[in-house]
Amino acid sequence: MKPQYLIGVDLGTSATKAAIYKTDGTLVVVAGMEIPLYYPKPGVVEQENDDFYNSAAQMVKRCLRESGIDPRQVAAIAFDSQMAGIGSVDEDFRPATRFDSWLDMRCQPYIEQMQQHGDLVTRLTGCAPTCDHGPKILWWKNERPEEYARIAKFVTPAGYVAGKMVGLRGEQAFMDYTFIHFSGLVDAVAGKWSPELADLFGVSLDKLPEIVEPWRLVGEISAQAAADFGLAQGTPVAAGAGDTAAAALGAGVVRPGMLLDVAGTAAVLAGCTDQHVADVKHRALLTMRSIIPSLWNPLAYIAGGGLALRWFRDQFYNTNRGIKLVLDEDLYEQMTALANEAPPGCNGLYFSPHLGGRICPSDSAMRGAWIGFSWGHTQAHFLRSILEGVAFEYAYYLTILKEQIPDLRLLEAHAVGGGARSKVWNQIKADVLGVTYRRLERDELGTWGSAMIAGKAAGVYDDLASIALEAARVAPEAFGPQPEQVGLYTPLVKKYVHIENMLGDTFKYLSLED
Repeated sequence: MKPQYLIGVDLGTSATKAAIYKTDGTLVVVAGMEIPLYYPKPGVVEQENDDFYNSAAQMVKRCLRESGIDPRQVAAIAFDSQMAGIGSVDEDFRPATRFDSWLDMRCQPYIEQMQQHGDLVTRLTGCAPTCDHGPKILWWKNERPEEYARIAKFVTPAGYVAGKMVGLRGEQAFMDYTFIHFSGLVDAVAGKWSPELADLFGVSLDKLPEIVEPWRLVGEISAQAAADFGLAQGTPVAAGAGDTAAAALGAGVVRPGMLLDVAGTAAVLAGCTDQHVADVKHRALLTMRSIIPSLWNPLAYIAGGGLALRWFRDQFYNTNRGIKLVLDEDLYEQMTALANEAPPGCNGLYFSPHLGGRICPSDSAMRGAWIGFSWGHTQAHFLRSILEGVAFEYAYYLTILKEQIPDLRLLEAHAVGGGARSKVWNQIKADVLGVTYRRLERDELGTWGSAMIAGKAAGVYDDLASIALEAARVAPEAFGPQPEQVGLYTPLVKKYVHIENMLGDTFKYLSLED
């Protein structure tokens, strides 16, 4: 019998990536390309739905060509995609509008409208009103009524590409359940659209797609799609998932108490629980359904976690220690090693990492800050304070999570991204959060998560959680919390939270017009 292969495709904001995997999780080949963002006027950010389809087709075809794999050996394909933007199709499953990107802020007045009922939205959906599907749907309804009338269903990029591949009609459009917290219109625990929220905001339930499981077989590849993708006609297509959900699965974060730290340009901390969390009080955590049934992923993020370190490098890092300023990963390692020369707590120096505004909880007026520096503080202190600031923000998120689930026991954190290569940063996070940190050796999380979904849909896998854990492939080195440092950091986290609250009030005042 010929070996079977699985294809996962990640439809990102600015790039599409496709990968082919063996069923044991071994990566065979990966290919990616950029896709355009369109800015037709200030504040408007759009994409073409067919750019997602065409880029996916090109990358899958390239993977097949470079690997030499017989397309008939592909057991199934699945897609993951960016989550907070929304597209639409007409009755014939043709794009009714351009894709409304999560970067597009036209819907701000409708975010504010939904915020008037923010407690109800947060309680039912698990996500406070933000720039996501609900406000965007209201924008199209109220600002573009003629175009809204042509919309049969609203769809995600993953749902659009998969649906087009198998020749769905508009009435057959779907959205898998990992996206629904971003809708503003769902009862997340029930997994159904909420008539209460739809009536409250005047949205017709007829415009909303069917909610399905990620591994639902939505059809088989049509003759036209087979030609576009280089695949065999009849290849099964799964519904797919949101990119963050696919990444959590790809990272093996499938047991309550596990954490995923995406230490990249943005810093994302996602948990795993067996309870739905509705952060009505703080509105700092948003909770999405895990791909694994009955599990949830409460998460929050810092828009510029890793970007703050890059900013410091570009603006202030110098050569007074004999380190040549070159833009490479080794320099980051040298920088974080220098940070280790400063003591935990940085002798009272605190850093706020929200240089471009705070995302969780939402505060657009917030900015970065250093608090508490004196003559005795050095370059090492400032570097370490950036690393600790991100860790303190993570600790704030976990404090809220433990308020919601007091008996939650943290198991370990799987770290990915450029920042995960820093031993110093991993140890700081372990000490601040009180949880063991392990770096994942696998870089391709989203495409692997999608490939696993494809495998479940095709009957290759039964228990996705077991497959995800087995294939997680953590690095052998573990960074365990050091009791003395944990005790030192605990009161510092409380001070950090106090400082952030103070800064929030300060920046709101500074943003007021004279």
